Amino acid sequence: MEVDVSVVVPFLNEQDSLKELASRLQTVLEKNNFTYELLFVDDGSSDNSVSVLLEAKIPNLKIIKFRRNYGKSAALSVGFKKSVGKIIVTMDADLQDDPNEIPNLIAKLNEGYDLVSGWKKKRNDPLNKTVPSKFFNLVTQKLTGIKIHDFNCGLKAYKSKVAKEIKVYGELHRFVPVLANEKGFRVGEVPVLHHERKFGTSKFGFERFAKGFLDLVTVIFITTYMKRPLHLFGMLGTLSFVAGAIIEIYLSIGWFFGSWIGNRPIFFVGILLLIFGLQFFSIGLIAEMITSKTFEADYSIEEEL
Repeated sequence: MEVDVSVVVPFLNEQDSLKELASRLQTVLEKNNFTYELLFVDDGSSDNSVSVLLEAKIPNLKIIKFRRNYGKSAALSVGFKKSVGKIIVTMDADLQDDPNEIPNLIAKLNEGYDLVSGWKKKRNDPLNKTVPSKFFNLVTQKLTGIKIHDFNCGLKAYKSKVAKEIKVYGELHRFVPVLANEKGFRVGEVPVLHHERKFGTSKFGFERFAKGFLDLVTVIFITTYMKRPLHLFGMLGTLSFVAGAIIEIYLSIGWFFGSWIGNRPIFFVGILLLIFGLQFFSIGLIAEMITSKTFEADYSIEEEL
């Protein structure tokens, strides 16, 4: 049977919400006449989450159980590989994402987008989550040039080819729109309803924002400089070398007119900048040689006529 929609739900210790979520997903998908499958990925739960899901007796429900906690990116990656639907929808398991938004995401997808991300325009979370999140989204938007408001919203809809092509690992699930955009896929966004958490507590603390910015650096590197590392290291090397050269030329002119420079700290700063510049160039050239030997074409092909 051809499957219209695969819903991938990563979860960790969400036993109180899973039965209700699975039931609501069934209702929404059947009401809209979608053929579907529900893939719940257990990311190493230590409670009765799996038992609760099995007791729910929801049709077309599949459970993938990890031996231990690997993280949300790993759960999504496995869910993508196992799903067979023409459209793949992801959402969180805590009931803050509303299953009734799935038809809206799919409708937007059918307007010609390849990936549609939810936007929690009115977010029902405490300030210690909403304020850092807004700042994080703003910085990500400016650095990547992708004009969406909520990169980290778990509620997203993908055409199957998108989910199959992008590689999600580590903590890069936050940047799926960036990874998809780099492949040439069209990324869109729709406002979605966001509920207060009914059960349990968030599995993510403030440290995720610090990790998020490190992951942002990773994403920018792999999407912009992975195949041309000398562009990055060469730019850094040029800036460093030029700054060091300017300092040393300035001091040399002063020395020519009788100014002693041997005990001036800026003299040593200039030398260090010159050395750093050469090192950055060397790293870039080595990276280019490695890339030329290991590079494999990884181009996203839309169709062959």
